[in-house]
Amino acid sequence: MDKARSRQVVIAGAGIAGLTAALAFAERGYAVTVLEQAEQLEVVGAGLQLSPNATRILRRLGVLDRLAVSAIRPEAVVLKDAATLRELARVPLGQAGEDRWGAPYLVAHRADLQDALTARVAEHPEIKLVTGARVTEITVAPQDIAVTAETDGGKIEAAGHLLVGADGVWSTVRRLLAGMDSAFGKNRFSGELAWRATVAAESAAGQAFAAIGAADCTTAFLHSGFHMVAYPVSKGSAVNLAAFTKGERIADSWSGHADPAILSSAMRSTSPSLARLVALAGPWTAFPIHTVEQRRWTMPQGIALIGDAAHAMTPFAAQGAAMGIEDAAMLAGLVADSPADPRQSLSTWENLRRPRIEKVLRRGALNRLAWHARGPVAIARNLVLAMRPAEKLAADLDWLYGWEERKVVGR
Repeated sequence: MDKARSRQVVIAGAGIAGLTAALAFAERGYAVTVLEQAEQLEVVGAGLQLSPNATRILRRLGVLDRLAVSAIRPEAVVLKDAATLRELARVPLGQAGEDRWGAPYLVAHRADLQDALTARVAEHPEIKLVTGARVTEITVAPQDIAVTAETDGGKIEAAGHLLVGADGVWSTVRRLLAGMDSAFGKNRFSGELAWRATVAAESAAGQAFAAIGAADCTTAFLHSGFHMVAYPVSKGSAVNLAAFTKGERIADSWSGHADPAILSSAMRSTSPSLARLVALAGPWTAFPIHTVEQRRWTMPQGIALIGDAAHAMTPFAAQGAAMGIEDAAMLAGLVADSPADPRQSLSTWENLRRPRIEKVLRRGALNRLAWHARGPVAIARNLVLAMRPAEKLAADLDWLYGWEERKVVGR
């Protein structure tokens, strides 16, 4: 293989993980082609939380300053009982969190992060972003990988030494790989629905939130039938609301139509003020939460799945975007550290990432159990939170928020 081809990377998907991967590889001197099936980059969802393990990487890639213009740095994560609105616990963030973990904890509209990533990508001559390109075929050769995509103008082909599938829960790359290797499979519905709404801070709904939440914090309202997370976005001009309930499968796509009665029924016995906020914030959009569990994320021929394409998770640890960002940065670093044969680094990357992802998954499962506790379990939860100082609550997150990329010994 010629040297130029060995420095070429093809990425399928221009979401958060894909654009971060493009920047991380370009930063290390790789020529990157990003194939995105949408004609225009579309934003799915509304708000997202970016913990220090993610913002540290975004800062290094030159994205954080752009995002900081519209993002909010919350002072704390506050847990409240949904029935009484009593504060149960507070995890300090803000400057205290930045001093502790070395990078800020931010909340932002997903569109603002997408815009910041896209703007930074546009500054890199090494990155070619092709929209309206739907991947239809992957051809693996001894020395490179060819990816065929369909566009309005016909078929195009991109080739390189490495293919990164960053095309999300409904990954086309994963589906095509399943035809080559049974270790790759489908996503599955988790049995959970996410209900999302974004309201103007000055609206009636925004004022209803201000009466029970905090404009400078991320607030989680806990209840046995649901939980809701609320935080400011877009320079504080809007409030992102996300409620989570059990539900039936409603669509094989990001959003679908679900009966609003599911949400209202789950909210029985909650505070009237919280119920009023939910009523004023409607109409709500329902998102079926799908997860992905793959026996493998890589193929030795030079293919890797990252982010949701590899391990889409429930949002109860607020780490979906962060894990995709970590995946991308670490993959690019390991590949760059193996210039003789970058493909050898794929299994190393997967072996290093799996324990981390599994620990985050366990944290998400624990959060869901605690936030939806009822009866004696809820009483025990409240007692534990009341007895645990804020410093200890923050320390419990050091392993998660303090994560940094590390060089592999011997490389």
